[in-house]
Amino acid sequence: MIITATEFKTNLGKYLEMAASQDIFITKNGKSIARLTSPAVNKLALLDDLAGIAPQAKAMDEKAIREERLSRQ
Repeated sequence: MIITATEFKTNLGKYLEMAASQDIFITKNGKSIARLTSPAVNKLALLDDLAGIAPQAKAMDEKAIREERLSRQ
């Protein structure tokens, strides 16, 4: 659900209850400024859902990842 910051301030309690079941995106001047989400959402389960979407790359250790990141700077 997308709401304005003014609407959020006016009906704070209502949106806090709704956040338990869905994400609330708050906008200001037409731009998204915040997302209200439930802490009970299992973020690891969401990551598992994304598995397989990104192409499999060669296995990289921490050192290789750091070197690649630094080479881009």
